[in-house]
Amino acid sequence: MRAGQSRRDRRRRHGRGRAAAPGDAPSGSRGLAWLARRELLRVWKTWTQTVFAPVISSILFILVFGLSLGERIKEVDGFDYRAFIVPGLLTMAMVQAAYNNNSSSIFQARSDRYVHDVLSAPMRAWQMNLGFNLGGVVRALAIGTLLLALAVPLTGVPIEHPLVALVAVLLGLVLFSALGTVVGIFAETFDHHTFVSNILILPLAFVGGVFYSVESLASPWQELSHVNPLFYLVNAVRYGFLGTSDASVALCLGVTAALAIPAYLWAQWLFTSGRRLKA
Repeated sequence: MRAGQSRRDRRRRHGRGRAAAPGDAPSGSRGLAWLARRELLRVWKTWTQTVFAPVISSILFILVFGLSLGERIKEVDGFDYRAFIVPGLLTMAMVQAAYNNNSSSIFQARSDRYVHDVLSAPMRAWQMNLGFNLGGVVRALAIGTLLLALAVPLTGVPIEHPLVALVAVLLGLVLFSALGTVVGIFAETFDHHTFVSNILILPLAFVGGVFYSVESLASPWQELSHVNPLFYLVNAVRYGFLGTSDASVALCLGVTAALAIPAYLWAQWLFTSGRRLKA
């Protein structure tokens, strides 16, 4: 009897053998705080690469494109060209950061077998998923905040609807953080997650209306742009800043949410089932 109780006690201490009970909540909360702190420290300790470099790249885009093309394209939709491209560049920098952070973090955790420690901790699956995703979201928000602080005095870009901009950004970060988590779980080599970033996300951002208004395109390119999911995210953020968009803001937010929710649930299912994490 005592031997059986001892085995059960050991399983309880390591979070194995049963689902977390209500009494496990404090331990689960501490585990979530620990995992989130670990992911945030990962960003902070390499801030020159994770935050500073993307901000500098985006500012260079604003200066180079704003100064070179701004001489020929004076205004787009009634706005100075330098101000017009800020929302798109902000979106592109943030979603790339959210994706790259999470895909590399979870891939490294799998490669180093560190993820097994997380899975054996007394945490619920949603806490593991949230903990891993927080790093990408916070990194992207840090980039967006710094970039905005520099872009506003440089370009004079307004923020007409801050609540719409915030909702659009958060939906975009949920989408690409979760996508990064999913890709990081399925990736077999480090090149796999960079392939998605360089071959899928970056090209879709460039042709999603970051540097131009889609309404200026001829057919069929204008119609094809509406198939691009990043077109809706870029335009939702642009509406939040400039008050103008190439599509209905409700449609833009709806499409982004319709992609973000399943992506996050997919990542959640992977942690719940342990698929490709327990191998």
